[in-house]
Amino acid sequence: MTSCRIDAATAISVTDLFTIGIGPSSSHTVGPMRAALLFMDSLPAIPSRVQCELFGSLALTGRGHATDSAILLGLSGYKPESVDPDSIPAILAAIRKEGRIRAGSAIARHVPFEEERDLLFRMGEFLEAHSNGMRFSAWFEGRGDPLVRDYYSIGGGAVLGGDGPVRDDAPLGHNVVQPHPFSSGAEMLAQGEQTGLSIATLVLRNEGAWRTQAETEAFLDAVIDAMSASIDRGLEQEGLLPGGLKVRRRARAIHQRLRLQQDALGPAQIFEWVSLFALAVNEENAAGGRVVTAPTNGAAGVIPAVLHYYRRFVPGADRDGERRFLLTAAAIGFLYKKRASISAAEMGCQGEVGVACSMAAAGLAAVLGGTNGQVENAAEIGMEHNLGLTCDPIGGLVQIPCIERNTMGAVKAINAAYLALQGDGRHIVSLDAVIETMRQTGEDMASRYKETSLGGLAVNVVEC
Repeated sequence: MTSCRIDAATAISVTDLFTIGIGPSSSHTVGPMRAALLFMDSLPAIPSRVQCELFGSLALTGRGHATDSAILLGLSGYKPESVDPDSIPAILAAIRKEGRIRAGSAIARHVPFEEERDLLFRMGEFLEAHSNGMRFSAWFEGRGDPLVRDYYSIGGGAVLGGDGPVRDDAPLGHNVVQPHPFSSGAEMLAQGEQTGLSIATLVLRNEGAWRTQAETEAFLDAVIDAMSASIDRGLEQEGLLPGGLKVRRRARAIHQRLRLQQDALGPAQIFEWVSLFALAVNEENAAGGRVVTAPTNGAAGVIPAVLHYYRRFVPGADRDGERRFLLTAAAIGFLYKKRASISAAEMGCQGEVGVACSMAAAGLAAVLGGTNGQVENAAEIGMEHNLGLTCDPIGGLVQIPCIERNTMGAVKAINAAYLALQGDGRHIVSLDAVIETMRQTGEDMASRYKETSLGGLAVNVVEC
């Protein structure tokens, strides 16, 4: 199977890495919802019928990842960044009861939709370009053959079509000229050396190719606030997560116990708090709540947890530091998107939790005063010890081992940052080398360990 990745020459924005959406999966929920809406809004007229076929990992684990719900919502004109998660059950119930969808963004027109006929899971079949493939077809009155288009959800909510990037909500593209472009860790460090700028400042100035600094900072603030909100909501909720595994939310109970121990706060308790922050986000993600792809939904808890660690436990932490944290993390995320992939369907979980750990380690090292070399080292350490991490969700649900895996990724990121700060930035394994190793490992990894739920824990643990 060939790859459907971002070209190294393509400029990537922070808005491509951090998007506010809904759970449980950026590649299986957010991406398909966007693809369905893009397809409907691209049609030349109101169709008499539409159909969606899901291939590869989307077919194999789509029901557990709510891909079916995402397709219905996207076809009906809903966007992951604006749909109210609490309203989704009623919307889906109405679609299924009435047997029709709203025609994309056109509120006044509807199209018949029989889910058993028009939403097909092509189990064991793959489209050539990517394992997360979708094929949409639309029929029109007076025209015999349908209009057919293929889309691919490549991770982090990003969607590619046959002609390249097709997202309409982010400025990813080939025609943007950045003042300090870089496509590798070596180029990133060289840009910093030549200009005397930090990695965060390089990214901030590159974002100026799309918008003003004030607009970029406003976007970052919205992301920070959304991350905090996902932690807060996760700490308040209790009960069983949806999907049938009977996984009980733990964040609220753990939070209540830790609050009683605040007077005796030590290193162990600090890491318990960090794990709690990640747990809260990913329980919220598993429930289909509002989270930030960072850079994916399956890894949505790592960066918020480490960012919250900075805010709560690092003296002098402020909003400017939080922005620098995200800008630095984004720089590292750009490299993984350009040189490998952040899709678990291609890379396994090393491409999700591993990348998030690498990004968070870099961000924390930066706000703790690290040099560019130390930041790059932190990112390298964060990934080096996630290499080979498989994606084997039980029941195709983003719950086991995904939720706890985020807690481990957050703790590893903090450890990686402090370890890098003990050195001078010089190290044997470069970030570029570890990214290339991750890419090769992902390509060599058997498909049953890459978000198909055909191997690993997904087959060795009996579902309850």
